[in-house]
Amino acid sequence: MASSGEDTSYDGDAPPAAASMADGAHLLGFSDEILLHILSHIPSTDLVLNVRRTCRKLAVLCLDKSLIHTVLLQKDYEASEDKVKQLVREIGREIQQLNMAGCYWLSGSTIEHVARCRGLVKVNLSGCRLTSLRLSKMLSVLQHLRSLAIDVSPGFDASQLSGECKATLSRVRELKQTLYTPSYGVVPCCTSLEKLLLYFEILDRTREGAILSGQLMVGQSNVPHYQNLRVFYARLAPGYINQEVVRLYLAVLSDRTPENLHAFLISVPGSFAESGATKNLLDSMARNVVLDALQLPKSWLNGSSLLQHMRFNNPFYFSFSRCTLSGGHLIQRVINGGKDLRSLASLNLSGCVHCLSPDSLLRKAEDDIDSGILETLVAACCNLRHLNLSAAHHHSSEGPGRHLCQLLARLRHLRSLSLPVCSVADSAPRADRAPAQPAMHAVPRGFGKKVRVGVQSCPGPFSSQAVPQPSSVFWSLLKNVPFLERLELIGSNFSSAMPRNEPAIRNSLPPCSRAQNVGDSEVAAIGQLAFLRHLTLAQLPSILTGSGLVSIGLQCQQLQSLSLANLGMMGKVVYMSALSDMLKHCKRLKDLRLEQPYFSANAQFFQALSQCSALQRLCLVSRSGTLQPEAVLAFMARCLHVVVCHMFTGESLTTCKSLQQSLLRSFQAERPALNVVIFPLLHEGLTDVIRDVPMVHLDEITLFKSRVAEEPPNLWW
Repeated sequence: MASSGEDTSYDGDAPPAAASMADGAHLLGFSDEILLHILSHIPSTDLVLNVRRTCRKLAVLCLDKSLIHTVLLQKDYEASEDKVKQLVREIGREIQQLNMAGCYWLSGSTIEHVARCRGLVKVNLSGCRLTSLRLSKMLSVLQHLRSLAIDVSPGFDASQLSGECKATLSRVRELKQTLYTPSYGVVPCCTSLEKLLLYFEILDRTREGAILSGQLMVGQSNVPHYQNLRVFYARLAPGYINQEVVRLYLAVLSDRTPENLHAFLISVPGSFAESGATKNLLDSMARNVVLDALQLPKSWLNGSSLLQHMRFNNPFYFSFSRCTLSGGHLIQRVINGGKDLRSLASLNLSGCVHCLSPDSLLRKAEDDIDSGILETLVAACCNLRHLNLSAAHHHSSEGPGRHLCQLLARLRHLRSLSLPVCSVADSAPRADRAPAQPAMHAVPRGFGKKVRVGVQSCPGPFSSQAVPQPSSVFWSLLKNVPFLERLELIGSNFSSAMPRNEPAIRNSLPPCSRAQNVGDSEVAAIGQLAFLRHLTLAQLPSILTGSGLVSIGLQCQQLQSLSLANLGMMGKVVYMSALSDMLKHCKRLKDLRLEQPYFSANAQFFQALSQCSALQRLCLVSRSGTLQPEAVLAFMARCLHVVVCHMFTGESLTTCKSLQQSLLRSFQAERPALNVVIFPLLHEGLTDVIRDVPMVHLDEITLFKSRVAEEPPNLWW
């Protein structure tokens, strides 16, 4: 039953589009159940402020509790200040769950309107402009709140929180806190915490160059309340200060480990040395808790017998990313020699170069894997939905049924998969395919014959080279996991030219030699995945024309995000024509990230990209690359939904600044969420520019990373 709303003016009893249907099926003829399902896909602002006013029936349905109890404004880039205020005025009392994560364009005064939603149980304000005073004012009236996500920015002062605010925080059971300054934030006030998620994004230096200290703000309580904690998660950005601050959070855990703790996860880039406190914590966990999710810094596991002593009960998530965990240890200590782990849904082994090999310390990274270890793993974890094996050389030996792709094909429940490029190459050259040529000879170099734009110098998109080979092991793997939604093929030696908090990388390692056997026909095989939504292809040196991309564009109609990096030769972009053909078919594509040296972002490229009518975010990273300002402006004028335009190329600082100002001047008023960054890739000021990018975009599209099994499923919202 839909809840009743205030009187509304209608344009008629039926929407204009429906009224114009002659003798056809009327949309409103569907059952309420079906209509509610359709309406659930419409953004809340559009649903309440527009669709609701079309006719009396929709006016009632649009206020159904199933639609307005949970309001998602995250990535609703058209949600302006006025729309959000009006939305809260009209249905604020009914909202129980509100997600405003990443609404960086809304002012603090607009965020304050959340206080009108007195019945809120769960609210996500990560990425919103929020001071400690505004937070205090809002939380003081949200007495039913049990789940909260906020940012803690420089200037936050816990002493400004009122008694009513602290009373609300004392009832909060789930807290997600992103720290941009050394602080406990609101953790000391949350005495009933069961789930704590901490994201450390503190920079080592201020914008003026001053070195920050990890010493927490004077006057804050240093005794967070962890006695009821069930989930502890911490993700650290690079930098010593993030490690310094997280140690202060962990110190309390080491004194008294919560008895009900069942998920303990710490994600740290690089090394993170153990301390006396962390050793005590791990010893206490081994004695007192039973876990179902685990992730630890690599230095805590390397050479340690810790996993032998940890106890698990129906685990659903393991991450051993970048650990030196051997295949023998994986089998013996994690899955107990083949113990049934049907509960395991997500496994991250990225960067574990020895995880599919025996315990030999003399093994080279390029040696063949032990298929018996992988077979045991697949048999024990038969219900895996997310698997990450990237950033390693997993080479298969010859023999029937022993290839990595053939064994992974047994995991029929997979929804996301990340593999190194070299792992999908056939063990030996196939009779139906000519030997792959070294990438350096794939296209003429130097003073060789020039290739005219639009003229095929290699076989065309629909030639035999673009057709997936049914006899290839990769083709067979994808055939057996038809419901895959995310696929990553990343070269084992690939590193992005744009790392986090550091200058751009000028040189890169050469690709693995076996990756030379993975080319256009393997890429074309991806077209089998009708449900594919997210695709990443990085460091595939044997791409000759990119013809496989066309197959993906034609067949993968659900594709929403595409990331391409270093395809083909590094000195020449060989796939521009195929990419242009592909983009014509990507009608649902929202995010495009391209990283390719010498890429020319010209009129041809932007004209093709303009046909992606749903596109919202674009990021281009190109060392020595060029762009045409007029083409960029014309593209932005045609693609009305684009709100992120990030371009890091070889253009001059003057050219970049001029284009950025033109884009903001032309489109900022009509696109409130517009975020434009045009900057030279190798400029020394790049790090300072990056720090101003909203975290939601920096984390999801600007920076390259593997995203499969990065976090446990359903960690937060």
